[in-house]
Amino acid sequence: MSGVILATSRSFSDGDIDLLGRLDSEGYEVVRGPSGHELDDLADVLPRVDAWIAGTGPVTAAHMELAPRLRVIARYGVGIEAVDLDAARARGIAVTNTPGANSDAVADHAVGLMLAALRSVAEGDRRVRQGDWRVVRGRQLASLTVGIVGFGRIGQGVAQRLGGFAPRILAADPFLDEDVAARLGAASATVEDVWGACDLITFHAPGGETLVTQAALAAARPGCVLINTARADLVDEAALAAALREGRIGAYAADSLAGDTRGGSSPLLADDLAERVTITPHFGAQTVEAVDNMGAGAVENALAVLAGRTPPNPVVPVPDASGEVS
Repeated sequence: MSGVILATSRSFSDGDIDLLGRLDSEGYEVVRGPSGHELDDLADVLPRVDAWIAGTGPVTAAHMELAPRLRVIARYGVGIEAVDLDAARARGIAVTNTPGANSDAVADHAVGLMLAALRSVAEGDRRVRQGDWRVVRGRQLASLTVGIVGFGRIGQGVAQRLGGFAPRILAADPFLDEDVAARLGAASATVEDVWGACDLITFHAPGGETLVTQAALAAARPGCVLINTARADLVDEAALAAALREGRIGAYAADSLAGDTRGGSSPLLADDLAERVTITPHFGAQTVEAVDNMGAGAVENALAVLAGRTPPNPVVPVPDASGEVS
């Protein structure tokens, strides 16, 4: 076999597994591209591409129009909202993802951000470096009611990890399996219940809908702490900044902001909010183990489609020679 595979994830093959070597041994040339998927930067390579191991940037109909050889878009990760699935279906391009590959890494990071927000870790470090050793009193997880909004693999992983801290846990998800929730020590709740009942809320929903709105913030328990290791578009950042300034929300910790990797500016980065806002650079999934899992999964999906097999994790199924999907 031979062909060209475009890889636009920043961390592809940066773990312990040599995925570039694997693809080379299979006869494929790997071309690296920008994670933002800027069309002008990809215009020269897309006409040669047979498979695309895609990062978090958009994959649009315009990209596909420039790629007549493209047979599979293998998302490096689980989210597929940035891919124009209708355009892929229309062109007979398979779309795959890697569900569960980074769930443990993101769940770990969510709990880490909870502790950082509750104990002012980042602000404490900044103060000490300025010679300021004043005490900031925090909260213990065991004393809190924690809401988990989105109870898929990551939300369940967070609940499992919280078991050692023993807070009360409420889980909100339209597809909630109450038996699974109960096994993990979580009670079923609506999103509205969570806002009124919880001291800390962590978001693990798929994106595409704003959940942290002005109305929701008004319904929150005073001093509530919010954690977001999911998507930036879940949050109305201007409304949240106002609620933080007014003291209605106690703290916010997140792994992304609107426009984060494209130089965007967020009201949550204002200097006067630094004591109550902790942001990490979209690296919740960036562990060696998660990078290997995502990369290996994306490679297996891409190679399966290129070899005419059904991939392990199809989102848009593979059309067969007759145009039917398998």
